[in-house]
Amino acid sequence: MLYVPTSGPESWKALLASPERHWRAGHSARELAQAWEAARGFPPPVEACLSTTFTDADLLLGIPEHRVPLPHGRASQNDLFVLARLDGRLATVMVEGKVREPFGETVEAWLRDASAGKRKRLAYIQSLLGLLGTDVAKLRYQLLHRTASAVIEAGRFGAPLAVMLVHSFSPDNRGWGDYDAAVATMGGQAALGSLARLSACNGVELYAGWVRDSGAHGGC
Repeated sequence: MLYVPTSGPESWKALLASPERHWRAGHSARELAQAWEAARGFPPPVEACLSTTFTDADLLLGIPEHRVPLPHGRASQNDLFVLARLDGRLATVMVEGKVREPFGETVEAWLRDASAGKRKRLAYIQSLLGLLGTDVAKLRYQLLHRTASAVIEAGRFGAPLAVMLVHSFSPDNRGWGDYDAAVATMGGQAALGSLARLSACNGVELYAGWVRDSGAHGGC
């Protein structure tokens, strides 16, 4: 697959599933684009979060609205995929931007009247994340498939590290409770502004992080 470099925050708009609905001031898609385009690398709050575990972080490639195929349904459309080197090791980083938006349905709600395909899809994600036999009903489905995306791409790129990163522009850290619950279920201990090491998956060293960002990066 071929990718075209961006020419500023507005380049991200056309990649959204619903551009006119999601590209608005104060919403995560626009805030995320402005933050990363302004940084031309890791935005300072992201760099600070990564530095809680890694002393050296280099951004190699960033792809907005990156789709990662999952079986039995649509691909997981990630706000931003970053290929990086963390302390000299290749890493895949899936970034989920948030302001006021929730993390979507719980697994319990997502499975209501579910088809066999949906149940197989969830089983695949649970297997990938080492959660088979674990009760995930109250967790937000989005957090699970975003984390799975990081692991899948780590396998595709031969990266020993994977990170699921929430880049939050919410002044009151909206959604933190859902993130905290997901991290705990995956074997980690969440802390604002830092990485949590999760259980290893498919030989991949897995982390999750919550980045606090005040926003207002200028631009379009």
